[in-house]
Amino acid sequence: MLNQYIFSGSLPENASTYVTREADKELYDSLIAGKFCYVLNSRQSGKSSIRVRTMRRLRDAGVECTAIDLSAGGVQNVTPEQWYVDLIDHLIESFALDVDLVEWWAKNQLHSEVTRFRKFIEEVLLVEVKENIVIFIDEIDSVLSLKFPTDDFFALIRACHNQRVDNPEYNRLTFCLLGVASPSNLIKDKQRTPFNIGKAINLKGFQLHEVEPLRKGLEGKFAEPQTVMQEILNWTGGQPFLTQKLCQFMVEESEKDNPSSVEQVARARIIENWELQDEPEHLRMIRSRILRDEERAGYLLDLYQQIRSHGEVVNNDSAEQSELLLSGLVGKQQDKIRVYNLIYQEVFNLNWVEGELKKLRPYSESFRAWVAYGFVDESRLLRGNALKDAEEWGKDKNLSYQDRQFLAASKEKEIQEEIAAQEKEAQLERERKDREATEQRNKALAEANRKARKNISVGSFILIFTLLLTGILGIKAALTAKEVVQNNETAIF
Repeated sequence: MLNQYIFSGSLPENASTYVTREADKELYDSLIAGKFCYVLNSRQSGKSSIRVRTMRRLRDAGVECTAIDLSAGGVQNVTPEQWYVDLIDHLIESFALDVDLVEWWAKNQLHSEVTRFRKFIEEVLLVEVKENIVIFIDEIDSVLSLKFPTDDFFALIRACHNQRVDNPEYNRLTFCLLGVASPSNLIKDKQRTPFNIGKAINLKGFQLHEVEPLRKGLEGKFAEPQTVMQEILNWTGGQPFLTQKLCQFMVEESEKDNPSSVEQVARARIIENWELQDEPEHLRMIRSRILRDEERAGYLLDLYQQIRSHGEVVNNDSAEQSELLLSGLVGKQQDKIRVYNLIYQEVFNLNWVEGELKKLRPYSESFRAWVAYGFVDESRLLRGNALKDAEEWGKDKNLSYQDRQFLAASKEKEIQEEIAAQEKEAQLERERKDREATEQRNKALAEANRKARKNISVGSFILIFTLLLTGILGIKAALTAKEVVQNNETAIF
């Protein structure tokens, strides 16, 4: 009998709707072979369910297993000593080890916490448990919230693997880490990381040939259950949570007189008004993962916008791509990164991206246009108060490269325009002064001409007067002389 579709939490060991994927075989075979494995993926992708099912299979094969949930005990104010004590205490309880933890811990108090953990594994665990051992550590991303470095812990896992050469007993022990993190998040020292010697287990979405357990639940409900199952996968991309949820919705829909199609149900019950209908939380969790860090949100939204605009981007294993993959919003296919499914495309559409970017950037519209036109449209650059506001907004933020490029180009353009304006003003001032100087010269010249003309007029008058006077005097002199001559002549005669 088919159980109800389960889309909240881990599926029980005997859940009839459990979908066995390629990853199930890969993880089981690798752990049986003693390989260190890690399953690092987004939330609600089936990590815990595959752990539960794999543990059952390993136990059936005679392997001793335990699972440590690092998020169960809290991590906010835990000291290194408390953290390692909790790990050892869990191992003692899980394997029913005959050891007094308080006494053993005190006996080894001269050693560091990580050394005590190693000694416990070697001197107690591997001595008392004779079978092969697999330790699953779930919610491994919880270590990111610890207030002390944990590189030594991951280096210890690597050391356990390397010890196999000198101590064959370590061949019976392996670890499996599960969580929402990338290897580079968990340990910074590449020389000590265990992730370059371990096996990464990739959780792909459900494939049509794998979902027979889910299809059975549709039999008797629909005339063509295989077609309905295919349509469900078309919308969910095989994402485990959404696939189980949409299957359940379709079963409920089948009981109506006029059942809706898969697309209609997906839109009505998941996509439309998604913030109100998102129970148990899934879509809001994706949104929160992307926007939780304001300094990184701009990078992630920019990257997602590129993926939406171009359909895909080339995988380059950047920190931004890894973080976006861990949100679950996108998935990796060969060397490309694409939006995971149609539901995500409808919910997290370009309008949503633009709205979130506006909340992050006061200059979102100008920025998008500048990027769209190949970073060369200078009319989109900021100026004046808009630029000042943008610089003030981004002062304490870890802006993306394109944001910094945009603001720098805006600043450079504003400086260029200020210099050009100053040069133009200086040119206008020079021209004004030149005009004034010319006007002064022309005025002086005109005045000089006026004075010259006046002087010439006066001189001419004087000259004429002088000439007239001279003429008169000459005439008078001539008359006087003539009169003298005549008088002289009269006197003689």
